[in-house]
Parts: sequence; C-alpha cells; structure tokens
Amino acid sequence: MSDASQYLYKIQPTRPEMLSEGSTDEESEIIAQHYNYLENLLDEGVLVMAGRTLNTDSSSFGIIILNADSEQVAKQLMDNDPAVKSGVMKAQLFPYRVALMSGAE
Repeated sequence: MSDASQYLYKIQPTRPEMLSEGSTDEESEIIAQHYNYLENLLDEGVLVMAGRTLNTDSSSFGIIILNADSEQVAKQLMDNDPAVKSGVMKAQLFPYRVALMSGAE
C-alpha cells in the first residue's frame, strides 16, 4: 500500500429508481464513464477498491477507497467522478484507513 493517506467516498444514486426500474440512456452512459474513471484510477495506483451493495432500494450505496496525498486531492478525485460531477450520484467523503485486506478478488 502507498504511504499516502486513504479516503473513502460513499456514493448513492440521486434517483434510486435507477436501480429498481432501470437507468435512462444518459444515466447508463454516465455510469460507464464512472466505471472507466475508476479503472483509470486503479491503473494509476490511486484506487484501492470500489464496489456497491446489490440491493435495489434507496438504501443502496457504493464505496470507493482511494490513496491520496491530502483530503483536498481526495475531494477533487471524488468531485471529478463523472457520476458525481453529473449529479447521477451524490457523494460523501471520509478519511479512512484499510486495516486488513485479502489479496483475493
């Protein structure tokens, strides 16, 4: 793991029906951009892990754990996530520390 600090941002759909009734074409495109953005962060060694709950009601959420040099950098990364930037997802940033992690995927 990097010497940088870690941060977690929690994301939730601003339109929960996106999960239960399906996404619009625009939402689908933005979610694809969101996934690609996270893949790029993974390739750069910034992303530690990302995932989401599998329920489809309004309590569903995703988490993204990042290595970042500062809270300001982590906030910029979160704010530049296409899903957050477009308003498809709302996001909340937290300082975080991974204590244990399996090497298995």
